[in-house]
Amino acid sequence: MAVEQPRTRDTTGPGDETRIHNIGYRTYDGPRLGRAYARRSLYSQSLRGAYGLGRSAKSKVLPLLLLVVMCAPAAIMVAVAVATKAKDLPTDYTQYAIFLQAVIGLYVASQAPQAVSRDLRFRTVPLYFSRPIETADYVRAKYAALTSALFILTATPLLVLYVGALLAKLDFADQTKGFAQGLVSVALLSLLFAGIGLVVSAVTPRRGFGIAAVIAVLTISYGAVSTLQAIAYDQSSTGAIPWLGLFSPITLIDGVQTAFLGASSSYPGGYGPSGAEGVVHLAVVLGIIAGCYGLLMRRYRKAGL
Repeated sequence: MAVEQPRTRDTTGPGDETRIHNIGYRTYDGPRLGRAYARRSLYSQSLRGAYGLGRSAKSKVLPLLLLVVMCAPAAIMVAVAVATKAKDLPTDYTQYAIFLQAVIGLYVASQAPQAVSRDLRFRTVPLYFSRPIETADYVRAKYAALTSALFILTATPLLVLYVGALLAKLDFADQTKGFAQGLVSVALLSLLFAGIGLVVSAVTPRRGFGIAAVIAVLTISYGAVSTLQAIAYDQSSTGAIPWLGLFSPITLIDGVQTAFLGASSSYPGGYGPSGAEGVVHLAVVLGIIAGCYGLLMRRYRKAGL
C-alpha cells in the first residue's frame, strides 16, 4: 500500500527571492587630508556661522544688522568730514570700538553661544573627536573663528574711516599710523572678548543662559568699573582710576592702548595708565586670553568623553 508523502507549501513568490551580490570590498584610494584639513574646515564653518552664512535667513539678520550698526557712524563721520573739508576725523581710530562697546558685547553674546552651546546641547562634540581631530584642534578652530568674526566686525568701520579720510585728503602718514594703531587695538580686543565669550558660553548647553551670562559679564563689569572710576574722580582719588580699569574687559583694552598705542584715555579726567600701570594692564589682558584658552581645553577634555 503506497503512503502519500506530505506536501510542503511553497511560500516564496516570484518577486520575493533574496539574492546576495558579492561586489567585493573596495578600499579608499583618495587623499587622506588629516587633522589640518579638519581643523580648517571647522574654522571655516564656524566663521561662516558667526554671520549666518550657510544657515537660515533668520540667522543672518542679527549679525549683519550689528555689522551695519558698527559701520553706520563711521560712514556718517566720513560724510561730514568730506562735506565740511575737516582737517581731522571726529574720533580717533583707537576710540571707535570703545564708543561702540555695547554693540560689540551684543554680538559676542549672540554668537559665542551659537559657536559652542549647540554642540554641547546636542552632544555632537564626541563625534568631532571620533575623527582625526583632537581637543586642541576643536578649541583653536572655535577660538580663531570667533576672534576672526569679531575682528571683521571691529576692523571694517575702521577701514571705512581710513578710506574716507583719504578721500577727504587728510594727512596720509597720520591717518595710516592711526589706522594701524586701531587695527592692533581691535585685534587685541577680539582675542579678549572671544575668549571670555566662549568660556562663559561653554559652561552651559542652553543658548539662552549663555547669552544672558555673556551680557552680564561684559556689560555689568563695565558699568560697575565706570561707576567706581567716576566716584574716585569726584573724590579726587585719581590714583585709583587706572587700577580700577583692571576689572572690566573694555577698560582693560582702553588702558593698554592708552599706555602703548598713544591713544587718548576714556577714563574719567583722562587719567589712563602709564608706565608700570600699563604693563600690568597688558599682562592682565594676555593672562586672561591664556586663561580662557586653558579653561576651554579643560572643558572640552571632559565634554569629549
